[in-house]
Amino acid sequence: MDAQAALTIGQNALFILIGVSTPVLGTVLLVGLVISLFQALTQINEATLSFVPKLVAAVAVFAIAGPWMLVTLVDFLRRTLLSLPLYAI
Repeated sequence: MDAQAALTIGQNALFILIGVSTPVLGTVLLVGLVISLFQALTQINEATLSFVPKLVAAVAVFAIAGPWMLVTLVDFLRRTLLSLPLYAI
């Protein structure tokens, strides 16, 4: 395997990682922003008030988008492993 092939596989892995993690990170970011705004408006400074909703939102996103994430990652891994013999010396 030459350097270009390794870099291409690594680049594809990073793009898939970004794509798979975006729904969870975006949801947690949005929920955190809403909770922070709520805390600023009501002057309630409770740590669990910001942690629990983010955790619930992350679990909900994993429950909804989890199968798609798993299929995407398994497909990438399958394609990568099946293409390794092409790069053998």
